[in-house]
Amino acid sequence: MAILTNITAAFSQSRMITLLDFVLIVFLLYVILYFLRGTRAVYILVGIVIFLFCAIILIRVMRLEVLSWLLQNLLSVLAIAVVVVFQPELRRALALLGTTVSGYRKQEQSEAIDEVVKAVFQMSRRRCGALIVFECKIGMAYITNAAEGLDCKISSPLLQSLFYPNSPLHDGGVIIKDGKIVAAHAILPLAHDLPESRAFGTRHRAGVGITEETDAVAVIVSEETGTVSVAFNGKLIRDPGEAELLAFLRNRLVDSAQKSRLLDQFSAMPRARAVSFQKQNERAGGEE
Repeated sequence: MAILTNITAAFSQSRMITLLDFVLIVFLLYVILYFLRGTRAVYILVGIVIFLFCAIILIRVMRLEVLSWLLQNLLSVLAIAVVVVFQPELRRALALLGTTVSGYRKQEQSEAIDEVVKAVFQMSRRRCGALIVFECKIGMAYITNAAEGLDCKISSPLLQSLFYPNSPLHDGGVIIKDGKIVAAHAILPLAHDLPESRAFGTRHRAGVGITEETDAVAVIVSEETGTVSVAFNGKLIRDPGEAELLAFLRNRLVDSAQKSRLLDQFSAMPRARAVSFQKQNERAGGEE
């Protein structure tokens, strides 16, 4: 009986160790994929995995001893190769860990929002069309890879120069990620079910379209009227004030404590509905 108890205990301990080993592997894969999301490194990683899988199957089936020896020796060098190939992603991951702890990333995002709002309303007064997209958790590499790649700090004069009429990059949208401009002249997917679509141009349809496919936030300036709009979750809010737009972007992109309240506010609206802050205020004043 004691022997059976010892065997059962050893078996249970072995199962726990195996389960822990499996959980750690899954967690490690999740962390790797999380930091590689939205980058070309994902495709490189998939290519390496497919190559190794095919090579191992070929070695087992055909018993290729030379190829097996070569692969075993290559695996010892693979760690160095991974550091070289994925150096930008590893640097980004380490920087992300550091900025998450220090809060520096939030400060960068907050400064970027201030510059964007300043530029948006200056362009609105001149009726200069603009489309600015803040990338959030869902990666937009399939869009940024086809656009003009940039890596520069955001400033109001820079944004205004990008959207200046007849400039090489004024068409399309500007993509902002982690407080930096990462792409310009970006072609975005268009919304198909936008009500009163005749009243909106391509910029508005593109701004709503990208927020239907991702969790991004888009700010649009109409070239015809100079009206400022903001799109999120497939919905469009028209004509917010400068303070209102600043508060919304900070709450959505910086202050996570108020995100749930904003999500509830947007969920209560019909999908892709255009709402005017000015009309809401007039209606509220009439009711009082």
